[in-house]
Amino acid sequence: MKTQQVRAPNIRDVARVAGVSYQTVSRVLNQSESIRPGTRERVLEAIDELGYRPNPAARALVTSRSRTIGVLSSQSAHYGPATSIAAIESAARAAGYRLSITSTASNAYASIKAGIDYLMSQAVEALVVVAPQAHVFEAIQDLSVSVPIVTLESTGRDVRGSLSVDQVAGARLATQHLVELGHREIVHITGPQDWIEALARTRGYREALSAAGLQVRAPVVGDWSAESGYRAGLELLGARDVTAVFAGNDQMALGLLHAARELGVDVPNELSVIGFDDIPEAAHFAPPLTTIRQNFVEIGRRAVAIILAELRGDMEVDHQMVPPELILRESTSAVRSTHT
Repeated sequence: MKTQQVRAPNIRDVARVAGVSYQTVSRVLNQSESIRPGTRERVLEAIDELGYRPNPAARALVTSRSRTIGVLSSQSAHYGPATSIAAIESAARAAGYRLSITSTASNAYASIKAGIDYLMSQAVEALVVVAPQAHVFEAIQDLSVSVPIVTLESTGRDVRGSLSVDQVAGARLATQHLVELGHREIVHITGPQDWIEALARTRGYREALSAAGLQVRAPVVGDWSAESGYRAGLELLGARDVTAVFAGNDQMALGLLHAARELGVDVPNELSVIGFDDIPEAAHFAPPLTTIRQNFVEIGRRAVAIILAELRGDMEVDHQMVPPELILRESTSAVRSTHT
């Protein structure tokens, strides 16, 4: 026996239940001020009763406005990109917009193009790119996109609509903090080398050490995970020739703290550790983690503000990088005399 497929409710179903014309339903959906409050209430109740969801693409054909912002992200579930998207969604909702989100299936150009094509098929009014690998932005520059774009990247290149926390400044801030505590043997655990943020943070680390006249040691490459921080810690701490480590994110710092405990290295009395991001759990590490805070809420607010300004035709918008902030906790301290 064939199961009958139940179709999704449409605008005419809403009109029938509310006892109005479908044109009236359309005006309610488009927030027309000409609708009487009682009529609007009946239509909204019918929408809720039926579970009706407007089709953004179909709606855009009629109104030329989908009130939808497309977001292209990588498949990464890392704290930074995920938090950026949450902040963008919150700011967009406050402005009366919704998000259409898709992720790239791979790092290939074809996958990036497919993601952009999908979002454009949803009649999005603008795009936000939260895919922090350099090749993604190179591909975006090659594609012809007719809507405003904000890219969350931090290379310092002249990229259309770029916006980010200043990653280089954040890494300098982290490294300078360790230098000011008297540390001279400082190592950096970096993220994957195809990530823009990883390269920027390594650059800031190198700049701070060079400015202090200190040896720039080759960074240890991790993959943002606590496991990679743990492995790096076992490698670095076995020789006992470092007094401080700047981890490229808080998860790798967590793994490093695990390795230090396992090897009997006291943090912060024998080893100072600083992270990057200020994830919610960082304050509860053992010891609580000194780190660099990124203001993802401000990033989301500014990204949406840039989009809305460009949609209004206002090109005088704020593209300045968001400054990072040093958060002092208990994982860093002045170097002990036995280390000098």
